[in-house]
Amino acid sequence: MMNELELKYGCNPNQKPSRIYMQDGSELPVTVLNGKPGYINFLDAFNSWQLVCELKAATGLPAAASFKHVSPAGAAVATELSDTLKKIYFVDDLELSPMACAYAKARGADRMSSYGDWVALSDTCDRQTALLLQREVSDGIIAPDYTDEALAILKTKRKGTYNVVKIDPSYVPAALEHKQVYGITFEQGRNDLKIDADMLRNIVTDNKTFTEEAKRDLVIALITLKYTQSNSVCYAKDGQAIGVGAGQQSRIHCTRLAGNKADIWYLRQCPKVIALPFREDIRRPDRDNTIDVYISDDYEDVLADGIWEQFFTVKPEPLTKEEKKEWLATFSGVSLGSDAFFPFGDNIERAKRSGVQYIAQPGGSIRDDNVIDTCNKYNMTMAFTGIRLFHH
Repeated sequence: MMNELELKYGCNPNQKPSRIYMQDGSELPVTVLNGKPGYINFLDAFNSWQLVCELKAATGLPAAASFKHVSPAGAAVATELSDTLKKIYFVDDLELSPMACAYAKARGADRMSSYGDWVALSDTCDRQTALLLQREVSDGIIAPDYTDEALAILKTKRKGTYNVVKIDPSYVPAALEHKQVYGITFEQGRNDLKIDADMLRNIVTDNKTFTEEAKRDLVIALITLKYTQSNSVCYAKDGQAIGVGAGQQSRIHCTRLAGNKADIWYLRQCPKVIALPFREDIRRPDRDNTIDVYISDDYEDVLADGIWEQFFTVKPEPLTKEEKKEWLATFSGVSLGSDAFFPFGDNIERAKRSGVQYIAQPGGSIRDDNVIDTCNKYNMTMAFTGIRLFHH
């Protein structure tokens, strides 16, 4: 252990010198087991570690997160994967431990955004999780421990340079946080708010019913938002985030962005998409990108004659707008969390299109009555948590 770690550079190569250190002179709670993590790597590592710790504490299940640029692309707890989810996450050929299940779900929610991710695990990284990671493009991982076999596997990634960080799970950060902007120091109390199902008691809609699965998913959404750059919203289902909208200036743009991601997650489960005739030699990232193009309205333009042969054995028929609409009409049981209040009912209208039935948000808008009325129109259940979850 040491109290300082010199980094190659800061956010950009011109930002030197760069380091992480403990101001009080105590030892850093992390040990680098392999590679040389950078400034952004550690920002992702420490934010994602807090997220998975809180998910584990709230649900009692192993948790994983896939982070990019200090926001989660996905987060999940370990629940059993259906055969369909195993197939669309490309893990149907693997033996999956609970920890591996959690990461497969966290990465599988938005595989395009998870390309080159930072991984966080709430529990020891085992062989199954390491084997899953071995074949994905990723920058690094933080976990409380690693089995010898898992560490040996991870050390083979990126020609031996894959970043592996071990964190002391007993570490408790100081109650006050500091950061500098333009040479001026900011200080605030650490956001140690505990998020659990008790926050969902103030139900303001006519429908007062939250299923146990909905409570779990709303807690997952809210904890995910606690570590997502604001403004942000999160759609969740089946124990995982399925669409995260981060860092938007407008709440409706967050809702649209995350809703579009949730729609893609569900469209990937459409039998016509699962049956795409990919060439055996296609790289995994190319397959992810091609699925995204196939689902989009630009499919026939992008994969024109002479191009589709790079990806498919035969040119597949397009997924028509009518087919997409018909499939998305079966989307249901989705939970939606927001880090601040919804100012207008248009957010609820957009959420409805992505199968949302359960909502948790702080409340407090002068138009709360309009938002509640819109929820009642669709028989949704919505709770006001009274808690804002901005993260900057």
